[in-house]
Amino acid sequence: MVKNRLLEIRLKLGYKKQKDFASFLGIGNSYYSRLENNKDKLTLDTLFSIANKLNININDIVYYEEDPQ
Repeated sequence: MVKNRLLEIRLKLGYKKQKDFASFLGIGNSYYSRLENNKDKLTLDTLFSIANKLNININDIVYYEEDPQ
C-alpha cells in the first residue's frame, strides 16, 4: 500500500494547522485532510505539484508499506 508523509512534512515545516498547509499547497482543506490521513490516494498530478511546491523529490513524500497479512 502506498502511503504518504504529508503530516511529517507539514509539522517539520512548522505548519500547525492542516488548513494553512493546504492553502500553501493550493489544495482544498478537506481533500488535504483525506490525503494526510491516507484516506484518499494522491494523484500523480497532485504528487508532482506538491513535490515542486516543496522543492523535494516525490520519494520524500510517498513510500510503500507492505500489507501485514
